[in-house]
Amino acid sequence: MQISVSSTLTVYHDGQFWVGLAEHVEGGRYGAARIVFGAEPSDEGILRFVVGKWERLAFFGGEPAEASKPAKSPKRRAREAAKTLKQPAMGTRAQHALASQRETMKRESAHARSRRRAEEAEARFEQRKLKRKQRHRGH
Repeated sequence: MQISVSSTLTVYHDGQFWVGLAEHVEGGRYGAARIVFGAEPSDEGILRFVVGKWERLAFFGGEPAEASKPAKSPKRRAREAAKTLKQPAMGTRAQHALASQRETMKRESAHARSRRRAEEAEARFEQRKLKRKQRHRGH
């Protein structure tokens, strides 16, 4: 049995930091990892990273990635890499907790806002009803 393995590292500037996108195709499974370098890395720094830390990258996140078809063409690999970059980067447990708390607060405030608008509309309707009644009575 023969397993084909292919890995690429693309280093680019995302507007704020220098970021590396490591792509790895092994036995039909595609995985990607995002590495933030910060300042512009030198060629030696990139080489040290590849030699020292490449094997510790979690390409597949501990769970099997899409194992249906391997990335065949460079264009397809580029599309998959762009898709991976659009997904939010993995954060710490605290960041995930804060994000979920923000989402909960957003839902609660939207619910309160809609309830307040409904109550104001009801109050305006009651006011109009009262005025109509007073006009009808001739006051």
